[in-house]
Amino acid sequence: MTRTTLPRPPLLPMASIARKNLFEDIPRFLVAQAGIMFAVSLVTIQVGILKGFTRSTALLIDQSTADLWVASKDMVHLELTSPIAAEKVVQAQQVSGVERAEALMIRSSIWRSDSGLITPVRIFGFDPNSRLFAGWDVSQGKLNAVKQPFKVVVDRSSLKNLGQTQIGEQGKIGTLPAQIVGLSQDTQSIVSSLFIFTSLENANAYATAGLNTSVNCTRKTQGNLVCTNNFDNAPLDGKPASLTPPRSLSISDPISYVLIRAKPGQDLQQLKQRLEAALPDTRAYTQAELAEQTQVYWSERTGVGFILSLGATVGFVVGMVIVGQILYSSVADHLREFGTLKAMGASNWVIYSVILEQAMWMAVLGYIPSMAFCLGLGAWTQTAKGIMILITPATAGGVLILTVVMCVGSALFAVQKVTRVDPAIVFKA
Repeated sequence: MTRTTLPRPPLLPMASIARKNLFEDIPRFLVAQAGIMFAVSLVTIQVGILKGFTRSTALLIDQSTADLWVASKDMVHLELTSPIAAEKVVQAQQVSGVERAEALMIRSSIWRSDSGLITPVRIFGFDPNSRLFAGWDVSQGKLNAVKQPFKVVVDRSSLKNLGQTQIGEQGKIGTLPAQIVGLSQDTQSIVSSLFIFTSLENANAYATAGLNTSVNCTRKTQGNLVCTNNFDNAPLDGKPASLTPPRSLSISDPISYVLIRAKPGQDLQQLKQRLEAALPDTRAYTQAELAEQTQVYWSERTGVGFILSLGATVGFVVGMVIVGQILYSSVADHLREFGTLKAMGASNWVIYSVILEQAMWMAVLGYIPSMAFCLGLGAWTQTAKGIMILITPATAGGVLILTVVMCVGSALFAVQKVTRVDPAIVFKA
């Protein structure tokens, strides 16, 4: 006797059941999608802020063209380092394999606008004739203009916070004037004071602006004089005794880094060793090494990375709770339909596929508008506030996978209720 195997009914109708269950109650569907959009947006923005925050701390390093950065051995990150003498620039230039060495000075001060607004600033002094440090774009004005006395460049996003509206306007740093002659683009770190870019000579003048100096001398018993330099803060609204052009740096002036351009074909690791041997109490870093050390400091040692990661985790949990609740409620409302399918001989997997497809629809329909919203928000915050919400293709792809996992994981809770459905429920009143 020949056994005849009846073909299984096609599974295509199951897809229509999934969509029918999902869209039959539009208000509930919209509430569910709003919850998913909130969760996806929260995760994306938190991850984007973390990545943007981390990247912004090393923007100036990434945009530079220096092969090596020589700093004090006490250097913690880009803006936290002990000073070294400008003499080390001359010494570094004499090291074999060095094509060019130049100084970078980083100082802190106070900006005072004409309206009386005061703002902490970080001053970067560099050689305007070279782009070893200033590899970034100047969207308005000219970088070479900072060679003139008391001229500066600021990031476009910092204008409002400095109490300014356009280039050509002027404020004060300490007691010295500072006229804005250019606007840089995408140079401001989220976590730092506002950046001011100028020549080494101007930066050196600003570093001591607003300080009154005095010398106290005492005579020891042996007849020798011992003198001490004292520095006291001058009033913020005080006027400088004169506005003579800033002097050139001397070899004893303190700087923050020596930027190195290596000769073509040089092995950077070997050049690092030669520089550290020739410049005592210093360490040399490649661009990637200094960027990584700066980013690790801000993301790990300050706890900011933990807080932002915690926010992303909360968003994921909120999304799972919302999706799980919606799917569980949907399954409960359609138990008789699922019981009918089981009574007709449908396998558990066929029924599970209905619930899983609902979860996939919810994931995709919640992800697309959420990502569009986050991309728009990121573009606005970067332009208007200078705050980078970095959403890379890898981030977008990772959030999509996370959204699918969130929705499918929530569906597994709803599946448990279907597993216990008795087909006899169809015949109950």
